[in-house]
Amino acid sequence: MKKLILYTLFTGTLLTSCKDDFLTIVPETQLSSAIFFTKEADFQQAVNAAYVPLRTIFNDRAWLLSEMHSDNTYYARNPLFGATEQQEDLADFALPTANGVTSNTHVLNQYRQDYLLISRANQVLATIDNVDFAAESKNNLKGQALFLRAFAYFELVRYFQKVPLHLTPVANREEAALPLASEEELYNQIIKDATEAATLLLPKSKQEAGRATSGAARTLLANVYIVQKKWAEAETVLREVVNSNEYALIPNYADVFSTSTGNKNNKESVFEVQFLEGSAGLNGNFIYQFMPRDITAAELGAITGVSNPQPLSGEGNNIPTPDIIAAYEPGDTRKEASIGYVTLSGGPRAKEAYPYIKKYAKTHALFNNTGTNWPVYRYSEVLLFLAEALNEQGKSGEAATFLNQVRTRAGLGEATGDLWEAIYQERRVELAFENKRWFDLVRTGRAIETITAYGSRIKANPQAYYYPNDRSPRGHAFSNITLYYPLPADEAALSPYF
Repeated sequence: MKKLILYTLFTGTLLTSCKDDFLTIVPETQLSSAIFFTKEADFQQAVNAAYVPLRTIFNDRAWLLSEMHSDNTYYARNPLFGATEQQEDLADFALPTANGVTSNTHVLNQYRQDYLLISRANQVLATIDNVDFAAESKNNLKGQALFLRAFAYFELVRYFQKVPLHLTPVANREEAALPLASEEELYNQIIKDATEAATLLLPKSKQEAGRATSGAARTLLANVYIVQKKWAEAETVLREVVNSNEYALIPNYADVFSTSTGNKNNKESVFEVQFLEGSAGLNGNFIYQFMPRDITAAELGAITGVSNPQPLSGEGNNIPTPDIIAAYEPGDTRKEASIGYVTLSGGPRAKEAYPYIKKYAKTHALFNNTGTNWPVYRYSEVLLFLAEALNEQGKSGEAATFLNQVRTRAGLGEATGDLWEAIYQERRVELAFENKRWFDLVRTGRAIETITAYGSRIKANPQAYYYPNDRSPRGHAFSNITLYYPLPADEAALSPYF
């Protein structure tokens, strides 16, 4: 296991566009970091590889650690399947923790994938200025590496608060372990990287589709400022995004999200993770992970449209809760676009309708193989961020203007009542199932209170939260409600600093 972790840290060395193949030796008869980075094409290939961990993060991890770790989604308990504590512990706020570390596999894999991304970005940034090629291309590639590193560290600091800060490639075992950087140190580096990325990257209209843009870097930077409550700084960079005229709301909310083969990186998209349906290994299957169980081939086929549907057993995940369903106002068109229902003929709650995340349930050709992209930042969030930043500075009139743009698209009237609450309510329903809810609860200081009450509701009425009639939550459910995840135990075993 130690070799695996160290190998991950060393991996910035050699990168391919869509595979995780690296060499840690430097023979001149084979490619390595010492001889590979000699021309522009090498850096293009390396930057391509730096994006690759995002697919694993968003297909398999982020929704577990954020959306299902909130009151927006839960799992559909299936006692016929047996124990699945690794994911249930995340949803139930029952992570086994000792001495500040946890053995949870999902926490470990999220941590590793972020550092895999960082190691690849670090290798680009450490060598790109040593090779002479066109300045515009170099700036664009460097900006992408900076954006991706900033994004990965932003994930890590929000999940763990303190992690090692690696900014250069790891060349030997001694360099693999670093002290934990403080939250302030991590945010300072994220701001530095995102700020520089914004100046180097191309705007959306000139950038290759799917790559980070100056608008994406500024949105990330604004997100950081908002977490830090630096409202004026957030306003400044958000206005740059709005005034760029690179983005716009799509009139129909249901049309915002990509299909399996089209509508990708559209006018509303600021940054999204790219998936490609087919046999190239670039596909996703997150909508299959979100299906309630047990679901027959016919029931699944009616949702996915595939010609070869197969039944799914086990336990469903990321199932919309009664809480999020009730959060939509009457007449909100986003509810029907975001949440669908399927009545299961089998399983522990046969003949009952289960909700599922409809906004990602796009028809496609192949079973368990989709090309639907994952939205990371959308223009509607830019508008909601700007409304929040303005409102926090006492500019409520202008804040309401941006908030109401989002509400109007949803078929709703202008916001009334407390504007602060209206903005956070709007974020919840507009960005439902996009991995925003947990982070919003934490940064607004409402996580402990909200999740404690949520856990009490589940314990009081487990059948409303998808438990079979004879089942109830585990005894230790909601016993470990904390703002940050403990660090992975496997990583702690390698470092004297954890």
